[in-house]
Amino acid sequence: MESDNGAFMEKFTLPPFSSSGELPLAGLTFAVKDIFDLEGFVTGFGNPDWARTHTPAKSTAPAVLALLKAGATCVGKTVMDEMAYSINGENMHYGTPKNPCAADRIPGGSSSGSAVAVGANIVDLSLGTDTGGSVRVPAAFCKIYGIRPSHGVVSVDGVIPMAQSFDTVGWFARDPAILKRVGNVLLPPLDHPLVTPSQIIVAEDCFKLLNIPIDRVKQVLVKSVEKSFGGQVLKYMDIGDYVKDNVPSLKHFMNQGDDTKVYSIPSLVALSSAMRILQRNEFKVNHGEWVSSNKPNLGAGLKERIWEAVWAKDDNIDICHSVRTELRAALSSLLGDVGILAIPTVPGPPPKLQTEASTLETFRARAFSLLSIAGVSGFCQVSIPLGLYDDLPVSVSLLAKHGSDMFLLNLVETLSGTLGEHIDAAVKSSL
Repeated sequence: MESDNGAFMEKFTLPPFSSSGELPLAGLTFAVKDIFDLEGFVTGFGNPDWARTHTPAKSTAPAVLALLKAGATCVGKTVMDEMAYSINGENMHYGTPKNPCAADRIPGGSSSGSAVAVGANIVDLSLGTDTGGSVRVPAAFCKIYGIRPSHGVVSVDGVIPMAQSFDTVGWFARDPAILKRVGNVLLPPLDHPLVTPSQIIVAEDCFKLLNIPIDRVKQVLVKSVEKSFGGQVLKYMDIGDYVKDNVPSLKHFMNQGDDTKVYSIPSLVALSSAMRILQRNEFKVNHGEWVSSNKPNLGAGLKERIWEAVWAKDDNIDICHSVRTELRAALSSLLGDVGILAIPTVPGPPPKLQTEASTLETFRARAFSLLSIAGVSGFCQVSIPLGLYDDLPVSVSLLAKHGSDMFLLNLVETLSGTLGEHIDAAVKSSL
C-alpha cells in the first residue's frame, strides 16, 4: 500500500471487454472510487460499518462498464471519505492517501484515492464522484485535471447516492487529452465543432478569495487566453454582484451566521448555505435511517456533520429549489451557448494534515463559496492545474453551460499548450 500512496482499498484486475487497439481507451488503466458498484464486490462507501451491513453488488455501474467496453483496464477500488461527506480526503479507518505533490498536506476528498492514484502515476485515469466538490477539490490539491460534468449527463446508476440532485460521476487525468478521451466515452457527442468562446468571464471577486498572490493564478490564465483566442473574448466582473441581483430567492440566506464577516462575497456564502441545506436533506432521506440504526463509527468532524444532517429539520427546501432554478437561468443568460466563467477551484493550497478544526472549517467555508456555483447550477466545471507556488499546487477552473461538457473539454485541451508556457514563465518570475 505504501508504494501506491495509500490510494487503494483493494487491488485487482478487470480486463477490458476487448483487446482491440482501436478502442478509444485501449491500453489505459483506471481506478474506481469505492462508491461505484462492481459485480461481486461490496461497495464500501468509505466506512467499514457500511461494508459490514451490505452485500456484494449484483451488477457493475454503467460508467465503469463504459470504460471497460472502451478498452481500459480497471486495477482496483480507491479510498474515499466516509459516506462521501467531506472534501478533506482523510479516512481514519483505511488511512489517508498520500498527496503526491505535498506529503504533509491533505489530498482532498471525497474522491481522494482516485485523485492520488492519477497524481502518483499509478493509473492513467480514475473515476470519482462530485456532489459538493469531491472531484474538483482533490484534482486541485493533487495537481491534476478533474471534471465535474453537467448534472445528469453521465449515469449515476450503480453509484451510492449522497445527494442525488447534486451527485455527478466525474473523472481525473494528468493531461487534458486523456480527460477528453474519457469524455468522448461517457458524454453525449458534441453536435458542433470547437469554436472560439464568445467570452471568458474572469470573476474578479472570486480571485480575491485566494490566499496566494492573485496574479500567480489569474495572469497565467489571462495570458494564455489572449494567445489562444485573443484578448477580445476576456471580460471581467464580480460574479457575486450578478448572482445577488439575479437570484432573488437568495435573500432568505443572506447575512446568516458569521460567515459574511469573514468572506467577501455574501451572495456566494448564501448560495453555499442553500446548497448545504439541500444536500443534507437529501442525505438524510437516503441514509438517515441506516445511520440511526447502525450508529457507525465515524471520524471526528465528519461524525458531527453526518449526525447534524440526520437530525436536521430544514424548513427552506422549496426556497432552495427556487435558488437553483434562478441561478441556472441567470448563468445561462450570462454565458450563452459558448461562454465560459473562470474562477479559482479552491481558495488556496491544500491545508496540512491534522489541521486544527476551526482553521479547516474556515477553508471549507471559503471553498464552498466557489464550489457552489457549479454545484447549484448543475453546470460543468473543469479544474486545471497551474503548477506550483511555494512548492504547493495551484489551479484554476473553467465553467460552461449545462450540457456543454465536450465544448469545455475541447477548450481546455486547446488552452493547455499556452498555459504550459505561461506557467513556466510565472514560476521563473517568482523565483
